[in-house]
Amino acid sequence: MSELPILVVEDDADLREAIVDTLMGHGLPVIEAADGEAAIGMMGEQSVSMVITDVQMQPMDGRALLAHIRSHHPELPVVMMTAYGTVEQAVDAMRGGATDYLMKPFEAENLVDMVHRHRLKAPGDSGPVAEDANSLRVVELARRVADSEATVLLCGESGTGKEVFARFIHAQSPRRDKAFVAINCAAIPENMLEAVLFGYEKGAFTGAQAAHPGKFEQAQGGTLLLDEISEMDLALQAKLLRVLQEREVERLGGRKLISLDVRVVATTNRDLLTQVREGRFREDLYYRLNVFPVRLPALRERPDDIVPLAAHLLEQHCQGRRTVPLLSAEAEHRLRRHEWPGNIRELDNVMQRALILTGGEEIGSDALHFESATASPAAFDHSEPDTPPVAEAVPGERILDDALRDREYRLIVDALRSEGGSRKDAAARLGISPRTLRYKLARLREAGIELPSDVGVKFA
Repeated sequence: MSELPILVVEDDADLREAIVDTLMGHGLPVIEAADGEAAIGMMGEQSVSMVITDVQMQPMDGRALLAHIRSHHPELPVVMMTAYGTVEQAVDAMRGGATDYLMKPFEAENLVDMVHRHRLKAPGDSGPVAEDANSLRVVELARRVADSEATVLLCGESGTGKEVFARFIHAQSPRRDKAFVAINCAAIPENMLEAVLFGYEKGAFTGAQAAHPGKFEQAQGGTLLLDEISEMDLALQAKLLRVLQEREVERLGGRKLISLDVRVVATTNRDLLTQVREGRFREDLYYRLNVFPVRLPALRERPDDIVPLAAHLLEQHCQGRRTVPLLSAEAEHRLRRHEWPGNIRELDNVMQRALILTGGEEIGSDALHFESATASPAAFDHSEPDTPPVAEAVPGERILDDALRDREYRLIVDALRSEGGSRKDAAARLGISPRTLRYKLARLREAGIELPSDVGVKFA
């Protein structure tokens, strides 16, 4: 699924060009307009992921544009660019429903950070969050198999992101412009699953008042995800096997065979081979599906993903509604130290609770509430956090923290200088993702450490 563009509205052609170039340089799709009226016309023709607009424009200024957007696209994030020193403009913009504001002059880094915080993302368009070495290996495996036509079997515990990986494989495949259709075999009543999968003709059964294509037909040319395939009963497994072998389907009540051009990705949270030995899953279907198996690691097996995943979940929940808060260093430390017996959904619950308890721009460790049934007693003892607050740290630890931070700062600045200020290239030089670099830069800013002017771009 392609990303929605960001709409930049600015009547100063030079500034508009600089903003557009910066965003495109970070791989972000952008469209541009010179005033509010032109912007409204463009939004009538295509959807956008957010709007960045100047306040002072003619004939329609940013305030009027904001009012129009709030009336017609209430969920769309809008960032207002205000003139230096005009605090009242920023206040008015926020009162008028702006998601955030940028006061001129601002740095390119601030612009890009704000875009990543607020823009709407199509479901599944961002792919798996992978920073841990275990996850990176799986992503690479998925990327390589995506180019083929092989049937993929995604295995892993519940909540390990199997559907995210299935969408990623589809998005990376030559079928990316065709349909991605998902069906959860465990969520549909057994007596309805056959009709949903294969479709039916009018009168095929009581209530079939019109013909209806099944999921296989709907996925024609694209990808069909058979989620929780192990929950399918044996009789239907035989029919599914025949469809996969013959690559054609016959609707219930029909007499016509329909040729299929569908790639199948299946998922399971069970050991299918054990299911085969126990006679609960057909052996021939197992081998038909298990052409290219991919095992997804549980959250506890990918510790370096925990903080980036937490940040990703915060972005999703705040999208278009509020500024995404950052995790404090103590909160990140607690997340890493927690023994995750569950899965990503458990982490998601922790982040949702933290958002409810946090009104500001930073989530502290005291806002993290882990699952009561599984968390260690220390996780609930907010009077004794896992990491002492910075102000209470013992002198030796403080010296070590300062030294590590200083070392990290120097490495980042050197990398940015070497890459001409490009965050993307600097991240690659450091061997980290752009997402991680943004967070490290944000941490430095929070600590009052600014980057030298020669490694940043400013918009005036």
